[in-house]
Amino acid sequence: MHAPSHRSRARVLATCGALLAFASMLVPRLAHADAPTLASDGVLLGGLEGELRFGGLSVGEPWRLEVDGRERARGVAESSELTQTITLGSGTHRATLVQGEHTVRAELRAIPSWLALLPPIVAIALALILRQVLLALFAGVFVGALLTNGYDPIAAFVRSIDTYAIGAAADSDHASILIFSLMLGGMIGVITRAGGAAGLAATVTKRATNSMRGQLAAWALGLLIFFDDYANSLIVGSSMRPISDRLRVSREKLSFLVDATSAPVASLALVSSWIGVEVGYIGEELDAANVAMDPYVAFLETLPYRFYPWLMLFFVLLIVITRRDFGPMLKAERRARETGEVLRPGARPASDFAEALPEVPPRVSVAILPIVATVLVAIGGMVVTGRASVLAEGGEPTLRAIFGSANSYHALLWASAVGGVVAIVTAMVTRAMKLDAALDAWTDGLKSMLLACVILVMAWSLGALCKELHTAHVVVSLVGDSMPVGLLGTVVFLVAAAISFATGTSWGTMAILFPLVVPLAVQLAPGDTHALLGAISSILAGAVFGDHCSPISDTTIMSSMASSCDHVDHVRTQLPYALLVGTVCIVVCELPTGFGIYPPWVALLLGAITLVAIVTFVGKKVPDHDPR
Repeated sequence: MHAPSHRSRARVLATCGALLAFASMLVPRLAHADAPTLASDGVLLGGLEGELRFGGLSVGEPWRLEVDGRERARGVAESSELTQTITLGSGTHRATLVQGEHTVRAELRAIPSWLALLPPIVAIALALILRQVLLALFAGVFVGALLTNGYDPIAAFVRSIDTYAIGAAADSDHASILIFSLMLGGMIGVITRAGGAAGLAATVTKRATNSMRGQLAAWALGLLIFFDDYANSLIVGSSMRPISDRLRVSREKLSFLVDATSAPVASLALVSSWIGVEVGYIGEELDAANVAMDPYVAFLETLPYRFYPWLMLFFVLLIVITRRDFGPMLKAERRARETGEVLRPGARPASDFAEALPEVPPRVSVAILPIVATVLVAIGGMVVTGRASVLAEGGEPTLRAIFGSANSYHALLWASAVGGVVAIVTAMVTRAMKLDAALDAWTDGLKSMLLACVILVMAWSLGALCKELHTAHVVVSLVGDSMPVGLLGTVVFLVAAAISFATGTSWGTMAILFPLVVPLAVQLAPGDTHALLGAISSILAGAVFGDHCSPISDTTIMSSMASSCDHVDHVRTQLPYALLVGTVCIVVCELPTGFGIYPPWVALLLGAITLVAIVTFVGKKVPDHDPR
């Protein structure tokens, strides 16, 4: 008796479940078909054009939009979803969408347009005041979330983390950049701990027999240790200090050589701890601006426009080969050559970083093999992904097409993973480290990149908020036609230099400026790749310039410490050189290329010629010293 009853009950439940499932599918469709929707696309700004989104419209039927009782737009629905441009004053407005028998009402809030500038302004101001970029970026994100969440501080704090930070980290391209940066840091950690970087240093310094050759060796070593600016500063300074002291090269000059080949080299290198950050910023903003360009290819195309790093590297080589100096550096070099005093009397040298070098014999193979493997895999990965993409689209697999269609995120991920494996295996094969020690070194290197990754996430979050608040639109409306596009690169270079100088960080400067400058360049010069690449390059080059001049820059401080130079003496002697190169970049390179007078390679050539002329006429010969 009980069994049939249970079966009947089961059939009834199954039938009800099927009906509910059918109703759940049907109701949204009915709602979509019969109930139009009205919402704003992001935050509306008072006095500026914004967009409203209409959904669920009946195709072919007329519609009408009223705001505060006045008709603002009308038309015939060509599709079920439309966008309508509208300009509202600041404040709360009542909007009504009418189509046939349907009437939809919504409350629209337009904030004063200047408030859209607050997130980046707060980030910049706090970075200048507190010199804490991470805190400044989070404050900028919080202020932006405050504006997008009705000025509710609790909601703003929560959304800063669970919406914007999580959204930034969860993006697949962002995740690729984060993992690449972490794994590359692990590879660098193994190379350094196993004696690979020290092996590079020993190889370079074998021919350092006089003052000029010693300085040339420091310059060449700075080029070889291109994969990280911190590793560059510590290794070059600590390795060359005993040699430069013996050759009577002043500590001020050594610290300048170290500083001038740290950030400039790392920022230009095709594989470095900087590449993930730079490609990450570029990719994020190109995607936001709907620019169809691979971020790594864009990075490569900005290289000719990086006037300051290129000319600074050339300037260092120039003063070393000509043996000419000027300003405070001339006085320091003459003191060292004539008296043997490599430090100014009364100077207080910074801490010695010799203990940071690995206590194992130098092994150049531990550095060369992982770096070569990383470069080859990165290039090979781009060729494989790019060729597959071009063929899938039915295109001709030319070299430019392949690299233009390549998935650089995947290629860099593969490269950093292979580089880490090769570094660990090489360290074990050469008996520099056992497996446990190599893994510990890899983990420590990974930890060294953690702060950079957190800064990236906060920067991406700030960029997302700037997009939602239409900050670039406000900047463009303020600039209007008052600034020619040709001045954009120069203005961006100067602003980036000022922020970087005041905050002491290149990466923080990039994080603040990229969400503002790239959309500005796209809107000021739509479709102008030259202007876009120039603006991106000006951010990167200006950030390095300001960082190079700043007394609170981490690389400036580390250069003083690794070279055991008085930090004030280092800044005082380096600043005239950095300002000279920066001025030449603006006058000879940024301004003319911005207005299209000549291409960037001509600018670099003319900039180099200008530096040669200045050093020749202003610089004074410093006698060489050969201890043999």
